[in-house]
Amino acid sequence: MGQKRATGYVPPPPTAPPPSGWRPAVMLPQAPPRDLPAQDHEAIDEDERAASRFTTIMGGICAAVIAILMAVLCGELLGAA
Repeated sequence: MGQKRATGYVPPPPTAPPPSGWRPAVMLPQAPPRDLPAQDHEAIDEDERAASRFTTIMGGICAAVIAILMAVLCGELLGAA
């Protein structure tokens, strides 16, 4: 009939040995990280409050400008009809 298959263990194929003098890569030790400068938490908090005020004021100005532009645009559309 056909050929009979072997059901035993088949080892992996042979590999070539590494070149002579081969060694794994050597990792040099790194210097420890430097200390970070001290933070002025009160100044950081004040800067965040100032940024929040600025953002709120700019948002209000933009909302007012958009409302005015929409009123003018709607007035032009209603007046043209």
